[in-house]
Amino acid sequence: MILLPGVIVREDESFEEALKRFKKQCERAGILSEIKKRERYEKPSERRKKKALAARKKLLKRLKMMKKR
Repeated sequence: MILLPGVIVREDESFEEALKRFKKQCERAGILSEIKKRERYEKPSERRKKKALAARKKLLKRLKMMKKR
């Protein structure tokens, strides 16, 4: 079961503050990134290419950090 973000507005709290808390909860739950990911269909081959690119980028970044030390 997935818990969706929800905010109970306190008596002394403004709408803007409650909205800010709600947005932060949505961000933590990963809702926005999930929406962006599902915005359009991505072919499995495109998904594999992106995954390989991300892995390569991560490896290069790690090597760069190792060189600095």
